[in-house]
This record gives sequence, C-alpha cells and structure tokens, in this order.
Amino acid sequence: MKIAIFGSCVSRDTAEFMPEAEVVAYVARHSVTSLESPHGTAGIDLSDLNSAFQKRMVTSDLKGSGIARILKNAEDLDVVLLDLVDERRGFWKFRDDSTMTNSIEVESCGAARVARREGARLIEFGTDEHFSRWKSGFTMLIEELKAAQLWEKTILLDIEWAGAVDGAPHPQNDGLARLGRGWRRLQRGAREAGRGLSSGRGVGDAWQSLRAVKPTEAEEYADRALSANADYIRYRREAQSLTRSSVVRASSDVRIARDHKWGPQPFHYRNADYESIVEEIYQLAK
Repeated sequence: MKIAIFGSCVSRDTAEFMPEAEVVAYVARHSVTSLESPHGTAGIDLSDLNSAFQKRMVTSDLKGSGIARILKNAEDLDVVLLDLVDERRGFWKFRDDSTMTNSIEVESCGAARVARREGARLIEFGTDEHFSRWKSGFTMLIEELKAAQLWEKTILLDIEWAGAVDGAPHPQNDGLARLGRGWRRLQRGAREAGRGLSSGRGVGDAWQSLRAVKPTEAEEYADRALSANADYIRYRREAQSLTRSSVVRASSDVRIARDHKWGPQPFHYRNADYESIVEEIYQLAK
C-alpha cells in the first residue's frame, strides 16, 4: 500500500503501524493557506536548520508545493491521509498577502523574526481570519485531489487531543469539573503561601506564590486538550464535510503515551490507539 500524507504527526505516526505501507509523499509543516498564497523563499534564511528534512518541509511550505508533491505520485497512490495538526500554530501574513506557516522550524531558524520585521502579522489558529483563509486553502486541496482522481482514496484523520495519560481516566470537562481543578490549584497555592509566611517570607512574596501556582501534569494535559479541541471544532466539521471518508476519535477514546518516541503530548497516542485507527483505515481503503 502506497500512502501520501498532508499533515503531521497524527498521520505519520499512524503510518508507522502499517508495516506493509510505503509513505511516498509526506507534506508536513505546511498549512493549506500556503497552497494559495505561498510567500516564496526570497529573503528567508534556513541555514540554521540542521535537518535536511526540516529544510525540505519549510521550503515546500514557502513554495506552496505540497499538493504538487502528492499529485506527481497520484497514479501509484492507494491512500491519502489528511490531518489538521500543522494548522495549530497559525501562519504569518505578509503585507503582500502571501503567507508562511508558523512552524516550530520557522521559529527556530529566525524566519519568524524576519517576518515580524517585514511587517507580517501572525494569524492565530482559531480566529475568524485564520478559519476563513484555512477554509479556502482546504477547499483548494480537496479540489486538486478530486481532479487527480484521489478524492475517493482520501481519508481525514479527525482525532481529538487526549486529555489524560495512559492509565488515567478521561477528565470531566464540564463547568463543575473545571471549577474543581481551579479550586484544587488555589488550595495548593494557599498551602505554599502559608508555608512561606511560616518561614518568614513577606506577605508580598506569599501572595506571589499564591498567584504563581502551577497546574499538575494531569491538569495541564486536561486544560490543553479541552482548549485545543474546542478551537478545532469548526475546522473538523468543515473538513469532514469536504472529505469522503473520516476516522474519528473523541478525546475520551484516546490517551497520551508516556513512552511515545517524540515524548508525551496530547497528540501522541498509545500504540493501541494507532492500531485501532489503522484497522479503520484498512476498512475504508477496501
């Protein structure tokens, strides 16, 4: 089975659980907005990126060549996997209306600083402006796939962020549960402030410790997943309406893998989660 991917870790990590599959095109760090209005490579220095893969992905985004890389393999492809992970960091909009995905690589090599100096604005994920540009770019992607007879082979991986680590229960995210997490955080801060006062620290320092109390790991994952999943809702609905097939998992269906090779993150799942996704991909591909 030959696969193309337009997305990032959700699709790529899933493909690693398909031992008989070959990824012949992998388009990552590439918002669909760059398909319509790529900034181009002029004035962007990528020399600080040590990885050839990183340079290749960022260059593809700057040229807006992601869909072309997939289409040149169209006749050989069995499946095209899409996910929306690379949209989460937003994109830079330059004064000439061209765009550049705000990937981690763009930040690390200084291209984001160049963009800011040139008067570009960071269009953040979840805003109306971002959604409008994303919707236009995603529609273009789907139309290109249809023209290349790939639409019926395209599968959207619509996997929500996990809010709990493997072995832990899925957090309740209603108002009462969020209030409870906030209250427990406040209690920890109060205890820390009390210890500070007992040890002779001033009231100001004690108050600062009360305000600066950090969430626990479980609280941080729960809060990040809740926020991200809420921001993704209209994107996911639009993407599902334009694609023929989707593999859908709610946050309560998946868990964060502590031993994931790229580290624990709400979008790095358990082996069992990937295996379940793969099984459904096979069913859809048939």
